[in-house]
Amino acid sequence: MHRSLIAESPRFTPRPVPLRAYAIAGAGVLLFALTLVQLALRSDLWGWSVGLAYILYDTVLLAFTAWHIRGLGNAPAPAADATVARPTLGVIIAAHNEAGVLETTIAHLMAQEGPPEQILIADDGSTDATADMLARAYGLITPDMGQLSAPASGLPVLRWLRLPHGGKARALNAAIQCAETDLVLTVDADTLLDPGALTAMRAAFAAEPELVAATGVLVPICGPGAKGRFFEWFQRYEYVRNFLSRHAWMQVRSLLLVSGAFGAYRLSALLKVGGFDPGCLVEDYELIHRLHRHAADRGLDWRVRVVGGATARTDAPASFLGFLKQRRRWFGGYLQTQYWNRDMIGNARFGTLGTAHMPVKTLDTLQPVYGITAFAILIWLLATGRLFTAGAIVGVMLAKVVLDLSFHLWSLHLYRRWTGHGTGLSTRWALLASILEPFSFQLLRHAGAIWGWHAFLTGRETWGRQHRTAIGAGR
Repeated sequence: MHRSLIAESPRFTPRPVPLRAYAIAGAGVLLFALTLVQLALRSDLWGWSVGLAYILYDTVLLAFTAWHIRGLGNAPAPAADATVARPTLGVIIAAHNEAGVLETTIAHLMAQEGPPEQILIADDGSTDATADMLARAYGLITPDMGQLSAPASGLPVLRWLRLPHGGKARALNAAIQCAETDLVLTVDADTLLDPGALTAMRAAFAAEPELVAATGVLVPICGPGAKGRFFEWFQRYEYVRNFLSRHAWMQVRSLLLVSGAFGAYRLSALLKVGGFDPGCLVEDYELIHRLHRHAADRGLDWRVRVVGGATARTDAPASFLGFLKQRRRWFGGYLQTQYWNRDMIGNARFGTLGTAHMPVKTLDTLQPVYGITAFAILIWLLATGRLFTAGAIVGVMLAKVVLDLSFHLWSLHLYRRWTGHGTGLSTRWALLASILEPFSFQLLRHAGAIWGWHAFLTGRETWGRQHRTAIGAGR
């Protein structure tokens, strides 16, 4: 597995980077510098050019998403070919000290209309009560380190792969070599699948032989209390926007992210590219780049999709520090992956992914810098008494809020029709979130991303265990 990974990963075998990749990155940096110069030269609204550039860029991306999701939910789900056998599906749960949630996760899997043919617990060196729980609940006998247990006496599809602690990617790589199904689904121990999720995933792969990876739609849940409700409230709307954006990029054959918390893969393709990269902070995101690269190199018609009918609930951070740490790792890993695959930026050999999405992801690396700077300048203008300029800026921001709100209300309707879910996504709360987010949650998100820049540049980031606030707390 490791030898195959070395052969496929651009971080081990870097390729020449086209000049256009440096030009795109340089243009973002140059524009930032020029907007700061405007602040020194002008005392009117144009002095806030960094904020205007930030808002314009975000609006363009919003328009792109709106255009490509406009027909969402109208078309029926693809029908499987009756002559093609239903693909078998196995689930891998990578777990490190997750005794408190594993039983609930497994129960939700087995409650599916078409339960999996195999469930592998990839136990990444757990030191809690995982062994006792697996023995008590399923009759599993503890295997030797590095070995796979016999099937559970009470649940024959369940097996326990006991591994030394080495991180999630290594645990997944060991497990996929034990998989015996056509498809493998990676599910985090704190992720609970909704009814019909596995059926929707199987149908998507059965209908499209070229499909090699697909993400389900995640719904974040947080623990009780005011702080938990605050974080769940904002993250619910954020996740809606994110998954609609993924659908938009999917429409132009450029989807780059399959969530590791709920992602399905064709096992043969996963093995061909060498599995997950243990050197990346976001192994799920990096893998999709390698799948696209493998397909382009060999002229394969491989496809990546988001399946709206496959939904799940996942435990999300419910504290300021927990949220910042999560976004630090996500953004740091995103920067890692972008750097390793910089030869794809602007490269027509990769189709729309190279000519459109990778350039957008390059500009996205600077988006938090623009956002934080724009807000800091607004505060400085208010503090120095330049109220007229600050008032004009606030007017522009409010106009953007109105635009965002219009999109959010329309997209919520599409999201409900697409996924069949929408509990807790009320119009009233969407209105309030749209007004408050630019001055609260959005800044927190940017702060986590800036911290991610520090993690990327210094290399001081590792996988950390998330504190469970909802599922582990019995929700």
